[in-house]
Amino acid sequence: MNKVEIAVAPEKLGATARNDNWWVEPALVATGFTIFIVYATWRGLFEPQYFEWGPYLSPFYSPRILLDWWHWSPAILVLWVPAGFRATCYYYRKAYYRAYFLDPPACAVGHLGGDKYCGETTFPFVLQNLHRYFFYLAVAVLAFLWYDAIRAFDFHGQFGVGVGSLIFLANVVFLSFYTFGCHAYRHLVGGKLDCFSCSARTKTRFKIWSVVTKLNEHHMLWAWVSLFSVGFADLYVRLLAGHVITDIRLF
Repeated sequence: MNKVEIAVAPEKLGATARNDNWWVEPALVATGFTIFIVYATWRGLFEPQYFEWGPYLSPFYSPRILLDWWHWSPAILVLWVPAGFRATCYYYRKAYYRAYFLDPPACAVGHLGGDKYCGETTFPFVLQNLHRYFFYLAVAVLAFLWYDAIRAFDFHGQFGVGVGSLIFLANVVFLSFYTFGCHAYRHLVGGKLDCFSCSARTKTRFKIWSVVTKLNEHHMLWAWVSLFSVGFADLYVRLLAGHVITDIRLF
């Protein structure tokens, strides 16, 4: 009888038999996350005066909530929704578990947690189960962002197209691909069904599920593209409001 060897992940952090550059991906992910987190924190907490220019409202501040008794940045009232949705996202969990927690940093590479694996059953990781609820909140915020994108074509009551208009439109499209390609939404429209063709209702759900599945197949791509598109849209508003650049009107 032939002897079968089973590969076991090394216990020592970073120990591996792999000879490829396995560390590149988690290093790039950590760098990308850090840049966005630092930028978003700075913009959301310390520069609330640069949240709007003309028909453009920064996505960090949408929906626009201005309260007389609230003396801090209004972005704090909004950003916790998309932050919670992304932090509990299935793709992002894998990404930052590997990039920040090194648990594990890559497949077949020794990880920081050793053999003390408990999945997401203990605090604070059990809070990841809130993802399905953050999805509903994220859809509500996305609706406001679509309104802002449409409003970005309104220049003093007249239809127009500026560079910012196209940036805002592209941003909400990417955010929609990411949001509605979410695993939670895929389960919502196609889960708990034994038959996709038993009725008109289940057939309709199957069609929706098929579209969502196509988006879900590229969930990592939409996660990154939408992350930086929302940051770029905010940066564009910041540069306009700070009179660093001018918006080019196409027509």
